[in-house]
Amino acid sequence: MRNTIFILSLLISMSLSGQDNNPVELGKIKWFRNYSEAIQKAQEEDKAIFLLFQEVPGCATCRNYGQNVLSNGLLVDAIENEFIPLAIYNNKGGHDKEVLELYNEPSWNNPVVRILNKNGDNLINRISGDYSIQAVTHGMLTALKKQKKEIPGYLNILNEENTAKQKNLSEEYYKMYCFWSGEGHLGGQEGVLETSPGFMNGYEVVKVIYDEKKLSKKKLDSYAKEASCTPVQSSKFREDKDPQYYLKRTIYKHLPLTSMQRTKMNSALASNKDPELFLSPKQLEWLQNIKTSKKENYPLRYTRDFEKEWWLME
Repeated sequence: MRNTIFILSLLISMSLSGQDNNPVELGKIKWFRNYSEAIQKAQEEDKAIFLLFQEVPGCATCRNYGQNVLSNGLLVDAIENEFIPLAIYNNKGGHDKEVLELYNEPSWNNPVVRILNKNGDNLINRISGDYSIQAVTHGMLTALKKQKKEIPGYLNILNEENTAKQKNLSEEYYKMYCFWSGEGHLGGQEGVLETSPGFMNGYEVVKVIYDEKKLSKKKLDSYAKEASCTPVQSSKFREDKDPQYYLKRTIYKHLPLTSMQRTKMNSALASNKDPELFLSPKQLEWLQNIKTSKKENYPLRYTRDFEKEWWLME
């Protein structure tokens, strides 16, 4: 029996493409490489399949997709936890060619993503021609909603942050008696992507970056007024040394966080709400390790480069 379990574990590990030995075109995701095994796993776990058709070794577009999209820490975590990841090479024969033909995909093509239900049927339109994180996260959210699955907070943040990068975001400044409390208040508003405390013209102020399609300036001004925050004209802004003050006073400061995660978690802490709703499974795992570790002097990571710190943690 023990030998049987060992052989099954070995076969499963051989069917997975790990992040450490991935071709650059596959990014850092641990992929299944066998269609039937991915279907079986999807049925066992009641998950959709994230199917990537990719040229390996591939052209510049394929390599860039692997490096810039399929290596984003939060996206990797979302694909591995919310879906069953399956990679099929579009320039190989045998099993890969059979799956290519099953979905009528062209060979030697740029990256294509399909999201399938546990029986292998398409949940969304194939994602092609748009090689951005935004396109992938939008497809993932659509697939999860179609399956009536709960949308995790970190995936919403990942989608909103990367969608916002394609837009002209707005920026406002508000003066107040205490920029830490002001930052905590303003950061919780829907449509606010980032807050920064600092100084301007002798005042304590908070810089707010927001999406005007989700939040009008009039509504933001009204929300700010509730906390005695007054709009001020933009001038030279000097950021305070303690951004996200409430967050910095907690263990969460040791985690790699995106700017929007920092903002939302800081606001949640200021309002005595649960900040962990914005963390991914991997971040929660790291958090638990930090809590139980006997080590001291963990580095402060939350203000550093997110991607670099993410893979240092890995």
